[in-house]
Amino acid sequence: MTVSTKQHASLTNLLPSDWQFDQNQLEGVDTQGKWLIPPIVDLCARLREPGHQSHGTLASEGQAARANGILHIVLPPDTDPVLENGSLLKGLREKALNDGGVHLHILGAMTAGLKGEQPANLAGLKQGGAIAVSNAGAGFANDLALLRCLEYAATFGIKVFFYPDEPSLSRGGVAHEGYIASFHGLQGIPWLAETIALSKQILMAEETGVSVHFSQITCRTSVELIRWAKQKGLPITCDVAMHQLHLTDDNIEGYNANAYVLPPLRSNTDQKALIAGLQDGTIDAICSHHEPLSMSAKQAPFAESTAGISNFDTFVSLGCQLVADGVLTAEQLIEKICLNPAKIAGIDNYHAIGGAVLLDPEANWTVSAETMLSAGKNTPFMGQVLTGKVCRVFFD
Repeated sequence: MTVSTKQHASLTNLLPSDWQFDQNQLEGVDTQGKWLIPPIVDLCARLREPGHQSHGTLASEGQAARANGILHIVLPPDTDPVLENGSLLKGLREKALNDGGVHLHILGAMTAGLKGEQPANLAGLKQGGAIAVSNAGAGFANDLALLRCLEYAATFGIKVFFYPDEPSLSRGGVAHEGYIASFHGLQGIPWLAETIALSKQILMAEETGVSVHFSQITCRTSVELIRWAKQKGLPITCDVAMHQLHLTDDNIEGYNANAYVLPPLRSNTDQKALIAGLQDGTIDAICSHHEPLSMSAKQAPFAESTAGISNFDTFVSLGCQLVADGVLTAEQLIEKICLNPAKIAGIDNYHAIGGAVLLDPEANWTVSAETMLSAGKNTPFMGQVLTGKVCRVFFD
């Protein structure tokens, strides 16, 4: 039966009205001031396995995700080997569930080897259970190759995930092109690198009729372009990474490598546009863009270090901060991190899988190597006191 706030008056029940949850599981649990929410669905996280286990594994990152209420994870295809063989996906999903206790939803490679030249075996990937296809952060050989891939995906009714970037404009860049990058002598990445790719991809999506999701948009013009596409009725959704809503390129001052991420942290103007897009529904979801890294990966000079932020441990706290700051209501936050991502990922049995997460939006904790559960301790929030923490996870 659905948990009711009448029976647990101290509990803010944010489960959908038709969500099935056994209220007996709350017996003896302190629910005073807590929120009960559905399992979080993360539309982009790298777990480092297969291929990069020195940074993390399905066990380490899956367990960190689960403890932080993230029970469904969308995995990009840029692992080693590349996820282009549909027959391998089942085993990877089973390993993630057995080792880490999380449900993995896999993006298959859009092109063979992610080289951007020829379409991968999209039919085989769909048969293997891929929820969509993507070329991850890799570019395309040319626009014709991109168009043919979209036509192929449309033929098989496969959704496409884009991480919009024009490599000829971004290659070699490590920070948002602006004053901060110039002051530090860092090669910049202009906002045009994202929006030029995004505009082409929107127009090709319109031409082919394929359903498209844009992940990790970062700038004002991207929000405007997606708003325009949605007003035209195109089958398009998008998300923003949680750190883009809390950090800007100001945070890289002093060559702070823990704030080095790709796509880069943008300007204050861009951040305000992202928040506005989140509020008016242009941006459908918030992802973690979790990228755990070993300590040595961030010890090199800024431009020579590895891009990425470990985000599983801070995700809920930063979401609670959006509510505390009046950016979103608690109900809207749940739409952005649970309900909408489940729809985008095509998790048809989301309600049936069920489960629930109990979190305390007022719990204070200090981010440290000891309090972080992820193998990656690479976060610009290290040492800060954050508010909001998962208390219990109810999930079979």
